Amino acid sequence: MHRGFTLIEVLVALAIVAIGMAAVLEALTSSANAAMYLQDKTFAEWAAFNRIETVRLSGSIPGTGTSHDTVDYAGRSWEWRQKVTATRIPGMVRIEVDVRPADSKASADRGWYATAMGFMGSAVDPGTTAEPFNWSQNPILGLPPSSNNGTTPP
Repeated sequence: MHRGFTLIEVLVALAIVAIGMAAVLEALTSSANAAMYLQDKTFAEWAAFNRIETVRLSGSIPGTGTSHDTVDYAGRSWEWRQKVTATRIPGMVRIEVDVRPADSKASADRGWYATAMGFMGSAVDPGTTAEPFNWSQNPILGLPPSSNNGTTPP
């Protein structure tokens, strides 16, 4: 008598393998999508920080209000929205920048991938004419010879 698998047993085994492979493929797809989203979110944060620094480097304090535009960054076009608000400190403004992909179909207040906040102002101590603090020409490396680290001498 010949021993082997019946056609039904082979079909059941193939169905189990197919279901398992589909689950693995779904997990890989989900992981790849999450990695792409996190990459986009990171680039959006960088674009937001770059926008804040661009405003700071301009040298002039922006007026309060909202503005928006697009910027190309990391091979992609990003939409940014900048809100400048006054603070309780005269001469100081708060800059909040929201960033999302430019091709986003989200409404005006939704779909932002990243938000960064910074401050800019002229409310800074004018400084003094005194010499800057001289930290040390001879940095201390290790403990001074008189230190015993709480141990008793030998």
